[in-house]
Amino acid sequence: MSQPDFSMEIQISFGHCDPAGIVFYPNYFRWFDRCFHTYLLKTAGGHRRLCRVLEAQGIGLMDARANFISPALDGDLMTLEMTIRDWGHKTLTLGYLGRIGERAVVEGTELRGMFVRRDGRLRAGEMAPLRALLDAGLPDAGQA
Repeated sequence: MSQPDFSMEIQISFGHCDPAGIVFYPNYFRWFDRCFHTYLLKTAGGHRRLCRVLEAQGIGLMDARANFISPALDGDLMTLEMTIRDWGHKTLTLGYLGRIGERAVVEGTELRGMFVRRDGRLRAGEMAPLRALLDAGLPDAGQA
């Protein structure tokens, strides 16, 4: 995986774990989503603001996948890295890598689209305007 575009730390606690004491796998998907939305917040003022500026209904998930490489446990501190892998015409592919220290625990991808309302229907919008805003950042991005 190349240099991450964004990373965040996640303190794993008892509530994230299954009866065997390892992270319950749906939590990784929650953390992927949280990482993406935290990136949007810090880069361009957040999902709601971007949708308002772009006149979009949402930047939604179209596909998500994960490989669970090794277990993460209660008390572990995981660093989750997000990399923008591909800007398609109407899609955005994100890669994720979760590590505890140097040990990889999860690797995943998300495919996202920007949805706009046209002709009374929800449709996939072009990603170029979103990319331009994220590349430039918004002047007062801290205000959602």
